[in-house]
Amino acid sequence: MINTIVLITSSLTMALAVRAAAEDRRSTLMLFLVLTMALGAVFLGIKAVEYYQKFAEHHVPGPGFDFEGHPPGVQLFFSLYFAMTGLHALHMIVGIPIILWIAWRAARGDFSVEYSTPVELVGLYWHFVDIIWIFLFPLLYLIG
Repeated sequence: MINTIVLITSSLTMALAVRAAAEDRRSTLMLFLVLTMALGAVFLGIKAVEYYQKFAEHHVPGPGFDFEGHPPGVQLFFSLYFAMTGLHALHMIVGIPIILWIAWRAARGDFSVEYSTPVELVGLYWHFVDIIWIFLFPLLYLIG
């Protein structure tokens, strides 16, 4: 649940960055881009701790898999869990350097009221990644 709150907050900071870019407020844009990257890093850090716990508890599908009681389909669940959350994390790992690149361009003064399209496009990417999590969270953590 904490990760979901972190990610939704990062969506807010990204939306505020897009708005700041459209209003030509460079320092505000930089602040919100940095906050978005920091929240993305916090999300990935929490996910890394969660993955470490799964590895330590032998909940990784394969020959060393061990789950008390071993209900039917549990290895399939963990296979899907790692595939879906891993793909989501990969998209975040790609997104953070892209936001860094946008922040670098913003620091150079590349964006203005007339031209803030790259910030908007990166914002759309970030929101898309966040929306995917909104579907993954209940599917894997609440229902699963």
